[in-house]
Amino acid sequence: MGIPLLICDDSNMARKQVKRSLPEGWEVDVTFATNGLEGIDAIRGGKGEMVFLDLTMPEMDGYEVLKAVKEEGHKTIVIVISADIQPEARERVMELGALDFIKKPVNPEKLQGVLTAYGLL
Repeated sequence: MGIPLLICDDSNMARKQVKRSLPEGWEVDVTFATNGLEGIDAIRGGKGEMVFLDLTMPEMDGYEVLKAVKEEGHKTIVIVISADIQPEARERVMELGALDFIKKPVNPEKLQGVLTAYGLL
């Protein structure tokens, strides 16, 4: 069985696009969440050892998810994938424990580069 990978984004199109961008042959077991509440529930349920997280979502945004992951002590690798590329947003997610920040829409080569750089592939 592959790594439990959670793709958390309120946009169905974005979730599909991220899934299509995953490196070929990468052993992952993908779960989708449509908002931060579903996302944190999935992480608590063991479905998010690795998370690709959007920032702007209803119910609970990406910042709140990162905060909950940190406060609850989950051993989760979070890579933020967002269109909000303000330096402040990047700085804030890194402070909250995100591993990296990728701009939307996801470029498959960029995603693979980040995963390779951190030894996740």
